[in-house]
Amino acid sequence: MERRLAAIICADVAGYSRMMGADEAGTHAAFKAHRGAIYPVILNHGGRVVKNTGDGFLLEFPSIVGATQAAIAMQMLMAERNKHLPADRAMHFRLGVHMGDVIADEDEVFGDDVNIAVRLEQVAPPGGLAISAKAYGEAGRHLAVTMHGAGSHRFKNIAMPVDVWTWRPTGSDARPREFEGIPGLSAQYRLAIVGVLPFANLSDSADEYFSDGLTEDLIHALSLQSFYRVLSRNSTFPFKGQSLSARLIAREIDATYLVQGSVRRAGAKIRVTAELVAPESGEQLWTGRYDRDMGELFALQDEITTSLSAAIAPEIFRAEASAPNRSPATDLTAWDRFLRGLSHYYRQTKADFETSIDLFKQAIALDPALSIAHAYLATIMVQGVHYGWIKSTRDLWSSAMTLAETSVRLDPRSSFAFSILAYLHAMGGHHEAAQDAIRKAVALNPYDMGARGVQGLCHLASGEQREAIELFSMAVQRGNSDPRYQWAALSAFSHYLLGQYDAALSWAREALYSNPNHLQVLAIRAASLAQLGRAEDATKAAGVLLKNYPGFTVERHLRNFRWKNPDDIAHYRDGLLKAGAPFARLTLVESGPKRAADS
Repeated sequence: MERRLAAIICADVAGYSRMMGADEAGTHAAFKAHRGAIYPVILNHGGRVVKNTGDGFLLEFPSIVGATQAAIAMQMLMAERNKHLPADRAMHFRLGVHMGDVIADEDEVFGDDVNIAVRLEQVAPPGGLAISAKAYGEAGRHLAVTMHGAGSHRFKNIAMPVDVWTWRPTGSDARPREFEGIPGLSAQYRLAIVGVLPFANLSDSADEYFSDGLTEDLIHALSLQSFYRVLSRNSTFPFKGQSLSARLIAREIDATYLVQGSVRRAGAKIRVTAELVAPESGEQLWTGRYDRDMGELFALQDEITTSLSAAIAPEIFRAEASAPNRSPATDLTAWDRFLRGLSHYYRQTKADFETSIDLFKQAIALDPALSIAHAYLATIMVQGVHYGWIKSTRDLWSSAMTLAETSVRLDPRSSFAFSILAYLHAMGGHHEAAQDAIRKAVALNPYDMGARGVQGLCHLASGEQREAIELFSMAVQRGNSDPRYQWAALSAFSHYLLGQYDAALSWAREALYSNPNHLQVLAIRAASLAQLGRAEDATKAAGVLLKNYPGFTVERHLRNFRWKNPDDIAHYRDGLLKAGAPFARLTLVESGPKRAADS
């Protein structure tokens, strides 16, 4: 056990029991969705989740300023999300914020100051926060909002009264964050066929146009992916209003997956539900629900379409990767080999990476025109370098660039192909070419959250860290967990380069959950700790890095970074050296006579 100074946030949902009584499954799903949306906000401010409770969570931050700013940002985001929900479905968090001495035992924190945060949450206004005068005295001058004194409170089991300040967002405070935007795979290989059934209109017939329009927009959005084939409206609309089983419809139109859903309107509110199913097995692969204000219908339709497409497309990739083999091992086609490679790729281990690379290469050898195999092979080679599993060489980067360029040439309509090309250009220091490629990716598929995140990487490499963080956060909030994209690791770098080292550590911790030996994340963690002045922790982190990668040197590591701003490189180098990472490998100097003979 240890004692340390920390900032604590305790959160719960006002009226949660009532909401659970009315709709248990829906309330739980909504709570998980909101919690996922605000998670990047917590990490961006250097926080960590100590524990989740049934209707809330407990957070720890190293800075009370960061904790208070995070609490305000979370409530502003929730105010924006609640604007789109019916009044009885709006979910209002109450946040208690305090700072003080805590006892840390493994991942838990205890003590009176934790208890005070819990008590403050109980007096916080729904949708707002209550902060102790002690914490407000430290954070207040750094805040852009006005808080109001709520008097002195006596709390159960707390000896001394606590002076409390409160805040909740007003209409002017809760401004939405704007994220401004900026022939395919051969039919014989597009084995997955997706049918989007007409969304059922559960309101009166006057709303039929909205449910039909949403269906048509979703068909269009999903068809922009080149991994699978999407049936046209002419194939699925004849089943509108028919009470047939999904399995029967799928066999009729030869669909591997079906998307189906419903639209219900109540006054100025609208609810859209959707699910992705594998009809033959009856398995529900994904389900989602969206409650919104009617507002501007075209904007609403586009927003829901974006959310649906961003959620459904990766689930189809994942389902296809784990599907049973369609051909015997002795008669594998190029596509079979690609799918088997994809299944290994999703396991994210060094051995599976090696197997995946071999299978992707076999697929390309059998069919050099298989664009998607080129794109995935380029991706996995670069990721292998970042993870520390593959040695970085000039030939490797040249090969990856050739693969990406070939993928784009073979499939000029693939946003994924242009995204990996942009990624490689950015990593190679070709910043204008990277921006050109990512603009094409986004234009080809505005619904592709992976492309939006890679756009963030292009900003990172160009020195535009705030723009990068917004795009990374948007990709995370859309629930994109596709392993092609490493948003947590990239977010750690952007926050580090802004000097936000606590946030960099939070994102590094997140990235290490899924890959504890990620070379670049181990490095940025050590550099962040060093810049925070936590010399002992930085030395330990550098030791872990060097234990996992004994050949690591700062000089060699930085050869993989072609950031536009030299100060960013110097900043990163400084952190690594402060942590104790060796600059270069020591070499033995031979004796004088020997050198003379060699010369």
